[in-house]
Amino acid sequence: MTKKYGEDAIEKARLEPWPNPCPERDYEVTISFPEFTCLCPRSGYPDFATIDITYIPDKNIVELKSLKLYLNSFRNRYISHEEATNVIFSELMNVLEPKRLTVIGDFYPRGNVHTVIKVSSPQNCSPETKIEQTS
Repeated sequence: MTKKYGEDAIEKARLEPWPNPCPERDYEVTISFPEFTCLCPRSGYPDFATIDITYIPDKNIVELKSLKLYLNSFRNRYISHEEATNVIFSELMNVLEPKRLTVIGDFYPRGNVHTVIKVSSPQNCSPETKIEQTS
């Protein structure tokens, strides 16, 4: 079976940094991705979440199409809520080196359990604050 162009794009997805158009000013970028999916590593059932990303850029911002494709790359991946949120945080931190970053994974209830994972950088983190990648 031939892969569709969207599947190929998702498979090759990488976060792409773009130059910050206003580096002289601190401003907050908030991005919400309400259709995040991954697979439970224990049962294989799909998990659904809204991923909220808030950051104060330093030298770079994230190109939004690359972010969309990157987040879609989790859809067939067996990964826990906690690990997914932490992996997204780590990769954004490493690519963007923002002044501040928060990633929230708000996972929809399954089995009457609602899970929210929040990962935040320290206030005014420096570019030296590299996070170890876990992928």
